[in-house]
Amino acid sequence: MATKTDTKPQLSGAQLYSRFALAGAICCSVTHGALTPVDVVKTRIQLDPAKYNNGMIGGFRKVIQSEGAGALLTGVGPTFAGYFLQGAFKFGGYEFFKQQSINFLGYETASNYRTGVYLASSACAEFFADIALCPLEATRIRLVSEPTFASGLVSGFGKMLKTEGVGAFYAGFGPILSSSSKIPYTMAKFVVYEKVAEAVYRSFPKKDMSDGMQTAVNLGSGLVAGFAAAIVSQPADTMLSKINKTKGLPGEGTMTRLVKIGKELGLKGSYTGIGARLFMVGTLTAFQFAIYGDVKKALGATGGVEIGK
Repeated sequence: MATKTDTKPQLSGAQLYSRFALAGAICCSVTHGALTPVDVVKTRIQLDPAKYNNGMIGGFRKVIQSEGAGALLTGVGPTFAGYFLQGAFKFGGYEFFKQQSINFLGYETASNYRTGVYLASSACAEFFADIALCPLEATRIRLVSEPTFASGLVSGFGKMLKTEGVGAFYAGFGPILSSSSKIPYTMAKFVVYEKVAEAVYRSFPKKDMSDGMQTAVNLGSGLVAGFAAAIVSQPADTMLSKINKTKGLPGEGTMTRLVKIGKELGLKGSYTGIGARLFMVGTLTAFQFAIYGDVKKALGATGGVEIGK
């Protein structure tokens, strides 16, 4: 994404962007699904730091000892389904909005101000991705925080809808926009990835690299991007876990709940579980970009105008 356009015949329009979307859906669902055990422990640390106070490894041991190894896969269904949808909108949308920015500004202007293009494109893509993700993410967090709430995705989703209404699925929409795989996270993730990849390809031109080396660049750039995104978005991710743990009091609005949770957490509390999250986000972001790049090649989705220098 941070390199010049290939000279081979390329796809365009719906054919191209549907392939971007499919590649994004695959990379996000596979990576988030594989890291479900880490996310379970991270969420438990955020929701009950007094009990889970021995770091990530200690958290794994405590979950297994008290609930069995199967508990580490709690929420894997909504995680896979939610991030399949979110990945399609996020990566496909990023490529789409980047192209629209180029069309509107012109190639030279977009290239000169490409950091702004990366930020705006990723923010727009994430907004629409989160509309798709939010209901499934709310269900996942409820299943993780209350293991006896329901037996899986379908039953948990149905129970929340019946007992709490549609609004319960979007109680976390505010913090989800500013957390985890969400707007500040995604803005940091894409812009840092693009900048690191640009720096590498300036010294080692992509056209001279083997496919394996290009995958390695995607892995390395994605790892750095993941660390940056995790640090930027950790406070809101903690708030998201808190607000989806239980339903609000009668008549209590989402903003009121967010303010109350923010005051309770404080700055230090908002970074609870940062170690587990750095590991999780750094790993999954690295593999996301590697898988995304390889799947795009396999699907022939090498079109689109690039603005990196």
